[in-house]
Amino acid sequence: MKFKSMLKKIIVAIPLVYITFLGLVYIDVYDSRPIIGLFKKIQSDSALEIVDFSVDKKDTENPRPEANPNRNPYYGDLHVHTKYSFDAYVFGVTASPDDAYRYAKGEGIKHPLGYEMKLREPLDFYSVTDHGFYMGMIQAYADTSTDISQNEFAKPFHNLNREDNLTVESAGQRSNIFSSVLGATIILPYPDWHPKLLKAWLTKNTQSALQSFDYDIHKSAWADIARSANEHNDPGNFTTFIGYEFTTSTDVEGGNLHRNVIFNSSKASIRPWTRIDSTNPEDLWTWQDNLRDKGVDTIAMPHNSNGSNGQMFEMETFRGNAIDSEYAEKRMRNEPVVEITQVKGTSDTHPLLSPDDEWADFEIMDVRVGSRPPTYSKPSGSYVREAYLNGLTLDFTKQGNPYKFGLIGSSDTHTGAGAFDESNYWSKVGLLDGDAENRGSVPLAEENVARLDEYMRAFNQPLSTIDLEQGKYANTGFTQWGASGLAVAWAEENTRDSIFKAFKRKETFATTGTRIAVRFFAGYDMSSIDLNSESLIEESYAKGVTMGADLLQDDTKIPEFIVWAQKDKNGAPLQRVQIIKGWIDTNSGRPKEIVYDVACSDGNTVDPVTNRCPDNGARVNISDCSISNNVGSSELKTIWKDPDFSHADKAFYYVRVLENPTCRWSTWDAVKRGFMPREDLHETIQERAWSSPIWYVPNPSDVEVIPLGGTIRMRTID
Repeated sequence: MKFKSMLKKIIVAIPLVYITFLGLVYIDVYDSRPIIGLFKKIQSDSALEIVDFSVDKKDTENPRPEANPNRNPYYGDLHVHTKYSFDAYVFGVTASPDDAYRYAKGEGIKHPLGYEMKLREPLDFYSVTDHGFYMGMIQAYADTSTDISQNEFAKPFHNLNREDNLTVESAGQRSNIFSSVLGATIILPYPDWHPKLLKAWLTKNTQSALQSFDYDIHKSAWADIARSANEHNDPGNFTTFIGYEFTTSTDVEGGNLHRNVIFNSSKASIRPWTRIDSTNPEDLWTWQDNLRDKGVDTIAMPHNSNGSNGQMFEMETFRGNAIDSEYAEKRMRNEPVVEITQVKGTSDTHPLLSPDDEWADFEIMDVRVGSRPPTYSKPSGSYVREAYLNGLTLDFTKQGNPYKFGLIGSSDTHTGAGAFDESNYWSKVGLLDGDAENRGSVPLAEENVARLDEYMRAFNQPLSTIDLEQGKYANTGFTQWGASGLAVAWAEENTRDSIFKAFKRKETFATTGTRIAVRFFAGYDMSSIDLNSESLIEESYAKGVTMGADLLQDDTKIPEFIVWAQKDKNGAPLQRVQIIKGWIDTNSGRPKEIVYDVACSDGNTVDPVTNRCPDNGARVNISDCSISNNVGSSELKTIWKDPDFSHADKAFYYVRVLENPTCRWSTWDAVKRGFMPREDLHETIQERAWSSPIWYVPNPSDVEVIPLGGTIRMRTID
């Protein structure tokens, strides 16, 4: 009898519990469905489950080089998308992670339009970083053998990338799917009454509350990405990292806040942490901290800050609160490096932010990522140099410095294969920009104008073409993209552990795709080192600090900097080496910046008044893209002192190396096809590299400060 009574109570209780749950759904809290908000306040247990994705494989036949205590420069790309990214697959990309790694090791792979993509020389490290958001799902929609493909929302994707549909003519269909269908499909929840909503709550897995999402497919794609990374990792010869992209944005005008996340070993979470878990990057850092407590280290790398609409490097938190030292430490612990250059533009600085920098107008993409129609991105808060200055300002006001990061470059290719070479450029998004006409570097054939109009209307672009002297050109916005960039780490050997440690200590630099090598040291006895000595590097490490580090004040001594740049063996000669300085003037409390030329090519010397090298006479013949012979230097090396140094001012210094001018990719496109370069684009560029900064840290000062927004007060010393 007791059993029957208890059973009746349970039977009655179950629907009551479920009705209560449904009631939560309909409670109006901040005009949103609170159940979704509750999901997002819970860190999903599944995202903290650790899996060892190691694979059994034969030992490599390649001999492992000896470690170099003075470190080697290793060149790689930490921002690569394949078929598992929702946008890449829509754009016709079928390359797998295995294809991507084969490409990085020097093999040729096929572009969606059928031609071969191949590097001039292999890379040292690579990471496939597909979007964690809906990873693997679009491919599953397209595959009519999957259960999820049978849903109505999946039908527009069916057999999307069949061989006969991998054509330029399909760009309009793909654009429509991306801009209209995909937006309506993604984040499609189950109805409020559906039992799977309760299951999602009980399992603390937000993603499984979405009917457009299959958790098993998602995990399977992630497992394949991780397997591939471990399969291709060859310690000492070629390094891979398990990684993905955390793709998020602000609610304010769609500011880009994307990060790439890479893991330090063969172990990783069972699934990526994504914007479905939270759109707040600070929650990503919490997840990273929790993984670290479980023995798995990661770093996140912000990118495309130029498209953040001023929100990547704000002077407040994501929720609009004041930045404090705890926030700064948490951000730097998890984001030690930032991607300064890639296909979608360069984020060093902007002409409006650095009007006295003649080289500030370099590969600027001035619209927000994915905005349709193209919408301007606010410069302030979007560029690295200003972030460094803002970091000094926050530190000056005792709020900590959340912007004390090192620098890398990467590609953000969505073809599995980064196009780093200006003379052999295949752009970024597969079928949409894989030919010169669609990316706007050569005039459109008459029969292609209508096709482009259809394509651009699908993308909600207000103007599809532009009439110029040589004809009608595509006005797609792809002309703002560049053949960039590379991440470079100074490490003892080409292994995960060694390169990851280089990222953590910020001994890194970025290039626009060229393989320049840059050394940068600072100390107080560097002039005693013979620049031509075989022990130059060993002594520099012993007597100073290198890029990414702090240089502490040493009484009244003035810092000395050693800079050594070497050209890419296949690139143009070097023209000049610069040091960019930013500091807080302790008298005014204001941030300032200045650019110094510190080494000139061809035996030229820096003008002490202008701080500039003279023109070395390097020119480009636009008709065939040939460059001046016997102009420029294979290496530039110097010891430099800051002529305006103040012991009291906190400052940063970073190096920018400039090659002689060469043809931009758009010029190469035109020349190869018998056209003059498009007149509204830069004909040439100066490939370059940027080092991570060295920060000068003075002794504690007698400056008393109050939080930002107030005035800076000087303490009177009795």
